[in-house]
Amino acid sequence: MIRTHPNDPPLTAGEAAKVGWYIARMAKRAIAGEDVDLSDLQAKVDRIIDGARKRADQDGK
Repeated sequence: MIRTHPNDPPLTAGEAAKVGWYIARMAKRAIAGEDVDLSDLQAKVDRIIDGARKRADQDGK
């Protein structure tokens, strides 16, 4: 399991790879300018973290 931030749940290797990929895509888009919409990629990252948080809660019970 990979820890990204102290408040975030641990991520599996696959989840960490997806988050890294989405962050790289966000960086690539940010190069294009400040007016570029990143909300779709941010939502995907949030969805992955929420799924990891749900899994961590289920494993803890």
